[in-house]
Amino acid sequence: MPSVDPAAIRDGAAALLGRTPAKGLLRRVALLPPPSSPMPSDTREVTQLLRSERFRGKVTDLAGDLGVPAVDALAQAGDYLREMSATHQPRVSEAWQRFGGWLSRGYDVLVDDDGLAELRRLDRKHALIFLISHRSYLDEFVLPPVLQAGDLSPLYGMAGANLNFFPLGTVARRTGIVHVRRATADIPIYRLALREFMGQLVANRSNLAWSIEGGRTRTGKLRPPRYGLLRYVADAVRELPEADPLLVPVSIMYDQLPVHEVGRMASEARGKDKEPEDFRWLVNYARGLRERLGRVYLDFGRPLPLRQRLEELRADAVTENQVERVALDLCHRINAATPVTPTAAVCIALLAANRALTLDEVLDTVRPLADYLSGRGWPVAGGATLTDRSTLRWALRELVRSGVLTSYSGGSETVWGIGAEQHLIAATYRNSAIHVLLVRAIAELALLAVAESELVGGSAVLGVPRTGAPRTAFDEALRLRELLKFDFFFAGREPFADELAAEIAILASPDTSDGLDVTPARAREWLSRARPLVSHLVLRPFLDAYRVVGEQLAALDEDEPVDQGSLVDHCLRVGHQWALQRTLASEESVSGEMFGTALKLAAHRDLLKPGAPHLAKRRREFADELSEVAGAIGRIADRTRTLA
Repeated sequence: MPSVDPAAIRDGAAALLGRTPAKGLLRRVALLPPPSSPMPSDTREVTQLLRSERFRGKVTDLAGDLGVPAVDALAQAGDYLREMSATHQPRVSEAWQRFGGWLSRGYDVLVDDDGLAELRRLDRKHALIFLISHRSYLDEFVLPPVLQAGDLSPLYGMAGANLNFFPLGTVARRTGIVHVRRATADIPIYRLALREFMGQLVANRSNLAWSIEGGRTRTGKLRPPRYGLLRYVADAVRELPEADPLLVPVSIMYDQLPVHEVGRMASEARGKDKEPEDFRWLVNYARGLRERLGRVYLDFGRPLPLRQRLEELRADAVTENQVERVALDLCHRINAATPVTPTAAVCIALLAANRALTLDEVLDTVRPLADYLSGRGWPVAGGATLTDRSTLRWALRELVRSGVLTSYSGGSETVWGIGAEQHLIAATYRNSAIHVLLVRAIAELALLAVAESELVGGSAVLGVPRTGAPRTAFDEALRLRELLKFDFFFAGREPFADELAAEIAILASPDTSDGLDVTPARAREWLSRARPLVSHLVLRPFLDAYRVVGEQLAALDEDEPVDQGSLVDHCLRVGHQWALQRTLASEESVSGEMFGTALKLAAHRDLLKPGAPHLAKRRREFADELSEVAGAIGRIADRTRTLA
């Protein structure tokens, strides 16, 4: 393994950039010390596995299945293990943290100290598996120093092999970073080696960390979880009676993301290729980190005992998809630990208005949201007060400084608005808070369905629908939950009913003395006075994106194979056209990630395979359903103040 050679770094950077490179970055990389000794070819985990008869037997059995010589399979497995191996060299780790501190110098880090103290206590008896929300490349420089300062056991961070380039990967491996390949479907020996490597780390009671999403969010909200690494940990728990790891939800939030990073994510959402990570990328990334960008908020959710949760699922006769259920539990807990930032509140206000606002108008728009959050007991980042003028003025000015907003002071008052081509970035900040408002948005649409029903003097009672009964608020909420289940995380049916009832009670308050009997008249009354109304902010961008996909699917010949990549590209073009025509509410719905999720929903409904029964009819019904829901959301936006 090559050591860090300053001359090689400078020469390589000059060749890559074709000009004098960023001297500050090169100086800091060059000052990272060479390893105190070459990384041993066999670290503790590698040695343990290669000496294990159990591991060798598994590799030999797989070699037989693959029809390859066992000796070759064992040699290959050993090479893969060494590729994954990592160590903690104190001198390198200390320098790495200084380098990370320099990269993240634009932020102050606010840590959940109470949560950290509890984790310190749990660390004495358990392996801790930190599962983070992944918002920035800087995440890996935020969490490890906090855990080290908190006196927790050394952390092994699982990172993509795309970041295993010289010198970054060379140094990172000596700070506990394990580089993992993403595409492994065609290399079964690698998958076996990774599974056993993860199991050995768990057996050694090592602390681990990775992104539950598998990659950075492109929309601002938590992405659907990836199950691979978690499944390997669950396998280790089943095979090792003494293993009792705790899964720790970790929320990492930023007042603002690095401007060039969030801009690049927005471009990728629009279909542009992802920039490859290499040394040239690192130089350019570091160059964009010069400005002050506020705070990073690091919060820990309630730990989930993995063994106990698996046993509960087995007791409930859940024999399949156990890991998926555990991952969804974790995502719920990450969302529950994620605070609302002033940046998110300001972007909610400006996207809602879709015009420039004065500070007083921003306050008037944010105040109902602040009251709602206070009533729900939901945390605000840094303990900020969202109705404080100075707090919102600071957020507005910082967003102007980064180019997301513009301001005009030439008139009688300063006004702020979203900058040109910045709606998708503003939506990214807004979406960091929409998990708080999701069930409320669904409750609004459920009430609207009842309010617009043709029942005369009848009622639609909130609850599990009776046989033969008309559509209830709960019916409509379940339909929306089914439509949105690939984009958002929902509780089980009964807890979801409780959440819905709680939100409708808030909307109905104080008119709840005789229960939640949801008549059309009462639904109209509740909606007419409700503040804030959020379904158009929370759900319309996603349903509009789904609608683009639904219409393009309906236009296909039912015998035509569906190339999903080509269809997403086509939807990006059509979506841009529809946005120009104002058929879509905004450009933020023109997102490859959103279109991809819509295709998951379509696949779940068996709408992609040519020759499926009644395919053309079902595709048309799918598109019509999405249009109907989008229309309801539009009516919430346009008519709720006059529903009576």
